[in-house]
Amino acid sequence: MRVLFVTAPFRSHLYVQTPLAWALRTAGHEVRVACSPRLTEDVVRTGLTPVPIGEEVDLGDLMARSEPERAPAAPAGGRKSHQSDYPLGDPTAELASNAAGWRTLFNPDSSFDDLVAFAELWRPDLVVSDTFVLSGAPAARRVGAAHARMLFGADGLGQLRTACRAQWRAQGSDWDGVDPLREWLEPVFGRFGVEFDEEAVLGQWTVFPMPTWVWRPAGIPYVPMRHVPFNGPSATPSWVYRRPERRRVCFTLGLAHREGRGHGVSASPREVFEAIADLDVEVVATLAPGQLPPGLRVPDNVRVVDFVPLNDLLPTCAAVIHSGGAGAFAAAVEHAVPQLIVPNVYWSEKWWGPVAMASGLEEQGAGRYVADADGLTGELLRSELRRVLEDPAFREGAARVSAQSAALPSPHDLVPVLEGLTAKHRYPA
Repeated sequence: MRVLFVTAPFRSHLYVQTPLAWALRTAGHEVRVACSPRLTEDVVRTGLTPVPIGEEVDLGDLMARSEPERAPAAPAGGRKSHQSDYPLGDPTAELASNAAGWRTLFNPDSSFDDLVAFAELWRPDLVVSDTFVLSGAPAARRVGAAHARMLFGADGLGQLRTACRAQWRAQGSDWDGVDPLREWLEPVFGRFGVEFDEEAVLGQWTVFPMPTWVWRPAGIPYVPMRHVPFNGPSATPSWVYRRPERRRVCFTLGLAHREGRGHGVSASPREVFEAIADLDVEVVATLAPGQLPPGLRVPDNVRVVDFVPLNDLLPTCAAVIHSGGAGAFAAAVEHAVPQLIVPNVYWSEKWWGPVAMASGLEEQGAGRYVADADGLTGELLRSELRRVLEDPAFREGAARVSAQSAALPSPHDLVPVLEGLTAKHRYPA
């Protein structure tokens, strides 16, 4: 079987797909990874074979320019969000706003042409697309391949489509003239002689690499898979393996924050350092030079490092503070580490996982949804961190969700499932 993965231009998204891609490869299947040119060398470093598609883009600049003029609605009364709250305003307007961002950031016109051309040459049996990247469906349909989505967090696209369809039914309208994705993609699909429909948007099935308690919309065929965290090629310094003299706490802003140049509002190192300066803990802060404000005094109990593989660091930690990135979340779940999540505030952030992870984790008793980044204070974080460190119920909750996650199918277990689904869902070119 030939399997073509299509990834978004972030290493964090590529790393979610890598374990499944390698599971398929080690089972004897051929695997290729279609990616933005900027990600080509990162794919090479995973040991997989890249297929660059589309033109090179300045992701940081485009992320800044893709922000809408008006922020989307937020929960009233300053309360913390829950994924099921959304959308709070007009779902079609939110879909239109997101679609404009996806088109600018992840789906240049040339990427559709390049991916279809490669699919016609290589003839994949299965195309697995990142939910941000919408060129996989016409490529699959052009050659008769099966087509699946693969999530990296919450199913924001599925949630938006579900809400929009309900709105359109209530208004007695069809998709024509009101669906922003149809307006954009139907002419693109038409260039290749294939049809645009709901299956083209959501795939024939969706690989869901999240614990089952992470909220997702009903009515979409999900295939659950354990997210095996992959940190990329890196070396681990020897001090990581030494037993810390004090309880160790990790603070990370994640790979995506580095790659997107920190647009929106993130947990401030200043607030975090203020929160932990007088606590009897050792803090390891994985911050790139650009993430540390100039002139900020680093407390004596903080070690700042550019990068440490979380798969090695977190087993030595009593807690982790992060923004709700998929990699940090999965590593903490695997290693049974209580989490304190401070979701970034960026106009589309709520759709892609941090809120769903934070509220779900809190409901499971395995951590705390501290606050959104624009509401974080040092005092609040210090209070929540003390609570997590001192109450053994959080460690017990983290152990429970780790065991639940370990019971989910691994990437290796998913291979025969994908073989069967591919045989069932391939259709004539």
